[in-house]
Amino acid sequence: MAKEKATWDDKVRWDVVEKLTKEYGLYAHNIPFGAPNITHPTNTVFATDDVDVQPKWNIPDKIIVSTTIVGGFYNKSGNPNHPVTMDEIYKSAREVCKAGAPILHLHVRDDEGYNTLDPVRLKDMFKRIKDEFPDVAIDTCLVPMNESQWEKFIEMLESGLIESSPVNTCAVYCGDYLLVKYPHVILAKAKKLREYGVRTRVAVYCDADIDNADRWLFKTGLVQTGATGLPSYWGVLPALPGGTPMNSPVAMVEGFMNLRNRILEIDRDAVIQVCASGRASIYLATQAILLGHHLRVGMEDTVWRWPHKDEKITSNAECFLGYKQLCELLGRQIVTPKEYRQMMGIPRAK
Repeated sequence: MAKEKATWDDKVRWDVVEKLTKEYGLYAHNIPFGAPNITHPTNTVFATDDVDVQPKWNIPDKIIVSTTIVGGFYNKSGNPNHPVTMDEIYKSAREVCKAGAPILHLHVRDDEGYNTLDPVRLKDMFKRIKDEFPDVAIDTCLVPMNESQWEKFIEMLESGLIESSPVNTCAVYCGDYLLVKYPHVILAKAKKLREYGVRTRVAVYCDADIDNADRWLFKTGLVQTGATGLPSYWGVLPALPGGTPMNSPVAMVEGFMNLRNRILEIDRDAVIQVCASGRASIYLATQAILLGHHLRVGMEDTVWRWPHKDEKITSNAECFLGYKQLCELLGRQIVTPKEYRQMMGIPRAK
């Protein structure tokens, strides 16, 4: 023990410590220049009262939270709670609407459980939701995977049941699934959405997708920015295999900051909706809330409740309510369906 003490004791100039102790004493100097206040939270005595030394952060109170019910990727093998049948999807969507969701992102599956653009199934699902919840906005991908599905895409636009839809500016391996949108298809879809008055949401998986969107959609004027119309609407979907990697908290923070900064270079007023996706899930959503952005949550984008556990999401309603509580704890309030429509320039569907 004595040897260990000597190791550190010999490194300190105790003679200097003793000299300064005699000169200054063994106490901290305490001079309340701002008396009678010790420290004021917003003012300083050295400036006028209108100088706020700790101003409020520029974070909006209102937050958009879209809920994805099923998507086209996962099935019950990844999460046994995943809704797949028409009845399961409708029940899950209805529960979320009753919980207060302002917007649903909807897909439907065929009898084999795969994503489909079947207009009969889509119209049936959308109408059932609209009949009971007329103000809730409907968002859906409508990604044509072959020539015949383009006509189904047009049929759904003509139905007037869709109020917003993404344009994916990507060429990505999403896990073991290759998803490539040719430039001419990206442009053609964006044009059709604009012609039918459907709000375009630019969907990106990585920063290359952001550059694609800038070159083909924004520099051409096909999709407007806040400087020329309504703010652009972005959906950021990283953290999936093949997207911006977020395999650790540091990778998540750095990766998302790069994505949002590249988007804000294109449109400083952009509405950025961050998907609570992959393992990052609720942690990524928390980062988005803190930075004043918006959310997409639900069972399309992840199967996990937390990044560091294997516990699966049990239902979309449970998921939505959990994120609602998180938003409120961080001082933000989920918009109502009517507020969402006003923010995004989406009229009430007929």
